[in-house]
Amino acid sequence: MKVNIQTHHVSITEDSRVEIESKFDKIESHFPQLISCDIIITKEHGHHEVEVFTNYEGVRVSAKSTNDVMYPAITAAIKKLDVGLRNRKGQLKSDLHEKPTSTKPEIASDIIQEMKLV
Repeated sequence: MKVNIQTHHVSITEDSRVEIESKFDKIESHFPQLISCDIIITKEHGHHEVEVFTNYEGVRVSAKSTNDVMYPAITAAIKKLDVGLRNRKGQLKSDLHEKPTSTKPEIASDIIQEMKLV
């Protein structure tokens, strides 16, 4: 999976880049069909704001987190993205199942009338 990292008012070293990309390993193992994830790290007024987004099965899934420290903000945003992807996967799986339909009457009096009591 390709991880695109963009920063605003923050500098990222190569070690930090590797650390950020390693946090996506769990998402990559659960959702192998993902091609890329984008992460935007912004620092404004002493707060780090992290936004992570990707496209999954035709829908954009995104997560945002803020913290005073950059790495906890990244971790929280990635956890939120994982939850969002699981939610979307559940929606897709539930659409595959056929909804049950009732062919028998549900009212007890109708059931008794259908019974042939002697």
